Amino acid sequence: MRRALSACLAAALAVAVAASAPRAVAQSFDTFGDGPLEGFTFDPDALPEGDFPSLGAEGGLPDESGGLTLDPPADGESGTLTIVPRVGSAMTSVTQPQTAQGARATLRALDRMLGRPTDVEMAMGETVIFGRIAIHVLECRYPSEDPASDAYVHLEILDHDGRALFDGWMIASSPALNALEHPRYDVWVLGCDAG
Repeated sequence: MRRALSACLAAALAVAVAASAPRAVAQSFDTFGDGPLEGFTFDPDALPEGDFPSLGAEGGLPDESGGLTLDPPADGESGTLTIVPRVGSAMTSVTQPQTAQGARATLRALDRMLGRPTDVEMAMGETVIFGRIAIHVLECRYPSEDPASDAYVHLEILDHDGRALFDGWMIASSPALNALEHPRYDVWVLGCDAG
């Protein structure tokens, strides 16, 4: 019985080792004649339409080339190719429309134990007690071109002991982006208006 068990363990170990061993991958390379580039000729007429910058005397392309530079080799050294992306105009990873200052924010608060959401309309600077948390609205903004499309509200949420649970901006169109993390309560923005 022991021999059968040890044989099974040895077989399982051998299968595990074989499965984790790297496998050889076949590779193929294109060649042109006997040497790597023998028989290859450059045909400039086959290139698509457009201007192609050429290397200058310093080995670099002009500034508008997009940041590609070739450093020619010195005696006994190899050359280097550097690619640095360039930006033609100012850019940001997040674009935001022009906003206007709102006077009132509409929030929805949820007590998970009761399972009841409550809509709360608040003026700037107002604080509302909801269960065991206090919600304070500091600022409210909305897109000036389309007020109904989105809302950005700066909230401060405290527990009953005065500890900060949340202090930041909530966005109506992306409630999970910057959310209150609390085991019982949830608060999110519905809207913001001027009046």
